[in-house]
Amino acid sequence: MNVFCAAGLTIRECRMSARAELELQYFKGVGARRAAALAELGIRNARDLVFFLPRAYIDRTTSTTLRALALTLQKHERLFEEPTSPLLTERLLYSEVTLLVRIERIREHTVRGNRQMLIASITDESRARGHVIFWNRLDYYRRFLQPGALYILAGRPTLDRHGIVTFHHPELEPVDPGEEELYSIGRIIPKYRSTQALRQVGLTQARLRALVEQALARVLPQLPDPLPRTIRQSYDLPPLAEALRQLHFPQSAEELQRARRRLKFEEMFLFQLLLALRQRGIQRERGLVFNPKSAHARWLLDRLPFELTQAQKRVLREIVADLTSGHPMNRLLQGDVGSGKTIVAVLTMLVAVDNGYQALLMAPTEILAEQHYHTLCRLLEGSDLRIVQLVGGQTPRLRKEILHQIATGEAHIVVGTHALFESSVTYNRAGLLVIDEQHRFGVLQRARLREASRLSLGTEGIAPHVLVMSATPIPRTLSMTLYGDLDVSILDELPPGRKPVITKVVFESQLPQVYEFIRSELRAGRQAYVVYPLIEPSEKLQAKAATEHYQKLQQEVFPEFRCGLLHGQLFWYEKEQVMRAFARGEYHVLIATTVIEVGIDVPNATVMLVHNAERFGLAQLHQLRGRVGRGSAQAYCFLATRDHFRYHWHRAADEPRERLAAIVRLRTLEETCDGFRIAEVDLQLRGPGDLLGTRQAGMPEFQYTDLVTDGDIITQARRAAFDLVAADPLLQHAEHRALRHALEERYGEATQLLDIA
Repeated sequence: MNVFCAAGLTIRECRMSARAELELQYFKGVGARRAAALAELGIRNARDLVFFLPRAYIDRTTSTTLRALALTLQKHERLFEEPTSPLLTERLLYSEVTLLVRIERIREHTVRGNRQMLIASITDESRARGHVIFWNRLDYYRRFLQPGALYILAGRPTLDRHGIVTFHHPELEPVDPGEEELYSIGRIIPKYRSTQALRQVGLTQARLRALVEQALARVLPQLPDPLPRTIRQSYDLPPLAEALRQLHFPQSAEELQRARRRLKFEEMFLFQLLLALRQRGIQRERGLVFNPKSAHARWLLDRLPFELTQAQKRVLREIVADLTSGHPMNRLLQGDVGSGKTIVAVLTMLVAVDNGYQALLMAPTEILAEQHYHTLCRLLEGSDLRIVQLVGGQTPRLRKEILHQIATGEAHIVVGTHALFESSVTYNRAGLLVIDEQHRFGVLQRARLREASRLSLGTEGIAPHVLVMSATPIPRTLSMTLYGDLDVSILDELPPGRKPVITKVVFESQLPQVYEFIRSELRAGRQAYVVYPLIEPSEKLQAKAATEHYQKLQQEVFPEFRCGLLHGQLFWYEKEQVMRAFARGEYHVLIATTVIEVGIDVPNATVMLVHNAERFGLAQLHQLRGRVGRGSAQAYCFLATRDHFRYHWHRAADEPRERLAAIVRLRTLEETCDGFRIAEVDLQLRGPGDLLGTRQAGMPEFQYTDLVTDGDIITQARRAAFDLVAADPLLQHAEHRALRHALEERYGEATQLLDIA
């Protein structure tokens, strides 16, 4: 059925909408060849063309110029010289600009290594000069660039050493001589994504604009608007048809901004609606009612060598309120490195066990599951509880034995990876699920584990309690999208006596002084970590390896001390032996890879040296740094990078994006130990998809919304969505029919999971 008919339109309207969705080859000026070229971009009908939005605009009303860019970049460059300037991140995010430029002349230059570069001098209406530089495909650009011709340029600007605005390998598109007048009359001109296939069949920007005009005329009169009129009025949003017209042919910059806001709001509103419906579905379920008094939890608290922080006590009260409410707990436990999430989760599991239920702890990797397992065994050593581990790679005999213990209830706590929701596992009254690093699991994976637990409870309509943990603080805007259906508890307090880790970026020529400092700490009875990015040397990667440098460190740098070696290729029991020996003080220095990123707690370790620190991610470095400073003594973290970074460090404004990102990461770690601030910078550097892994997160790739900058829109869309679900939980009102269809069309599988489709 046509999507418009599914939205509840009349037969006549459906026929009109069907005509509106005619294949593009029947459009005036298209034909089979051009239709095939458009189909490569996913554009097969008029509706597709309407939603094929411009990728940029040439704003001839308030156009950016080379002169204005030069002034802005010079101002930023002066500010970048300040070592703590937050503008480094802003510079990295300086979005590409779109300019109208004319080629003045072209020249070629040979640099070291006999490498050729092509330099095109450009100018624009401000009469300032600029450069366009190409290193690759020079034969093509020799033919493509014509002196005196007008081009649309899109790229990221930098300043060269003479203060001239320069673009490296920008996108250039020639302006049809017949359209030059259009660019001079003060309009906002859309610029569509183009491909070689489109150019070969003559689909220029002018022809694309003409096709879009045809499509708008056919589609917009019958296009249903999923946003109810009341929401549009409350948040001052234009109707969808008006927004689409303004996005293609904006009358002003203000109207364009308003149209963009409308599409962002709708996109986020649909996602927040999904979360609101999911939360409502969980709240309607009955949950297990636990008695919060737990003999095992009291036993563990009495054995701990420290007192819980006020933040931990507050979070435990929030969890107890959930466990005794009669509704299933659905809570996110968020906290910075060293804030004590693990002990809160363990105490919660002990409450479940003392109420006669199994507790499951799921981790995304075998290494993390292994570390959780051994942490639980260590904490609960001497108790009568049985803890088992279920991961891939176990022998059939061992696996069969573990599955039997789980099914019979002999196993009180089950720790594992994705193996926990395999069909071969039968639980015995699994009443609590603890999911670590939740963002690495998809929505359906979590749902499968929840369903397996529900089945083990036996009673219809009873759901298990779910506690989600995040080891990395998550920025607010991302938390509202990724965890929008969860209640949130935050551990925002470090244990008493802990001091912020002093962090310093050092260059390789300074390593002798760093090693001497480490030796002074070792002589004072402390311990140290030395971290390498690789296990073994690599011909492809210019980075240091732990196994290669182990002997040198033991024999030449720390001959009077004992060094241990830890990496991911060791068997689990070998890793456990090394970690236990280091914890007991048998090793003074632990030489390791990132396997120590989580799960190691040695309060006596006060120094960490990370080699090739520029190769690590921001969150990963923060996690590594969290291995020191876990006692009352002052701790130190040295981030070692190559000597040539010393030169790049002070000219960061001119650096390529990749190197500039590394400088931002290292500077950020020097400046702050605040995990939430670090997470904000990491989100800006990598974006939400790279930061979390969009597929693993079960979070869609948003087409219009920027989770870094659109916090206000996200907040408003969330409020509107949750208010609407409170008023119409099943989206049954007539004015919500198109909205329900849009939700099903975008999130079909997830809506079926929620039983709202």
